[in-house]
Amino acid sequence: MHYFLILLMFLTASVASEPARAETAYDFSLPNITGGELNLADYRGKAVLLVNTASFCGFTKQYDGLQALWDSYRARGLIVLGVPSNDFGSQEPGAKAEIKEFCEVNFAINFPMSDKVAVKGQAAHPLYKWLEQETGKTPKWNFHKFLIGTDGRAVRDFSSLTKPQSKKLIRAVEAVLP
Repeated sequence: MHYFLILLMFLTASVASEPARAETAYDFSLPNITGGELNLADYRGKAVLLVNTASFCGFTKQYDGLQALWDSYRARGLIVLGVPSNDFGSQEPGAKAEIKEFCEVNFAINFPMSDKVAVKGQAAHPLYKWLEQETGKTPKWNFHKFLIGTDGRAVRDFSSLTKPQSKKLIRAVEAVLP
């Protein structure tokens, strides 16, 4: 009986110590490019277009389209969230201050951006691991886009080839906005 109680206490302690499975994107935060944290819970009730970005990529010009999308839809509840990553071709080698300056000077970016994080593989940020669990997709290159609905659930993804101003992306954004 004594061994049974010890085993029961051990099993209860190990189950209690496991982290709870994230239910929505609101369960995550990202390091902010300006310092501190970007809590996705602060975007509750808004749609989020999460984009892994890079400064020295053939798709970098998509920053213009992302800024235009932010300008057009933020009043309706769209958050464009840039997530710099050096995972593809080492095309984001700079530190956060360099990335922030590059985006502001070259593209007048004023939508929220995280600090640089990994978006694929074992080192991927937990948000991207969750997105993979939810959608079965991982970014294949820079400027992969994930649309998260106003309920915090992953809606769909868009490849790097999908421009921010494409009809299919605009239709998807409009479909999740109130």
